[in-house]
Amino acid sequence: MSREDVLRSIKESENKASAKLEKARSDAAEIANKARAEAAELVASGRADADAEARALLDDARASAGEEADGVRKEGEAALADIHERGGKNRSAAVTSVLDAFRG
Repeated sequence: MSREDVLRSIKESENKASAKLEKARSDAAEIANKARAEAAELVASGRADADAEARALLDDARASAGEEADGVRKEGEAALADIHERGGKNRSAAVTSVLDAFRG
């Protein structure tokens, strides 16, 4: 092999090595971009799942609070009805008592 053949062979090897290095850099950049995209999708999916879970918890809490409020309302209505009933029964005695107090 002549000196020119050796130099040409070295130059070709350098060109091939440069091409492989450029391909490796390109592949690395593509892998990093895909990883970033997948990470962003995972974060978005996680947020969506967390939001859905939070909404479900709030809906359950509202339903429970509504049921409790209905129970309290029913108790209050029953107590109010009892007061009205007792008041109706005692009305004539109260009127008589007031009139007797005025009459002296």
